[in-house]
Amino acid sequence: MTRVHWSPEALEDLEAIQEYIGRDAPSYAQVLVHRIISAVDRLNSFPIMGRVVPEVGRQEVRELIVGAFRVVYRYRNEEVEIVTVFRASRLFPGIPI
Repeated sequence: MTRVHWSPEALEDLEAIQEYIGRDAPSYAQVLVHRIISAVDRLNSFPIMGRVVPEVGRQEVRELIVGAFRVVYRYRNEEVEIVTVFRASRLFPGIPI
């Protein structure tokens, strides 16, 4: 089984998403965050199930699409690191990957 961990930045992204959506729809925000976490949990068994991030083009940098959000992760040495979570309508963040 692959070890999955969240970067501090990705955890901040998730909290910001929940806070922002929760202002108008607290129940939906909770459901959305649960869906994102559930999708990430599947990476324990299927670490390469996400597609290669087109903007990066490297096999180890992949993403899951969860609703309107992109969950970007790095897979190497049997470990997955969740790098960032952001709205798919936004430009890819300028983060070092």
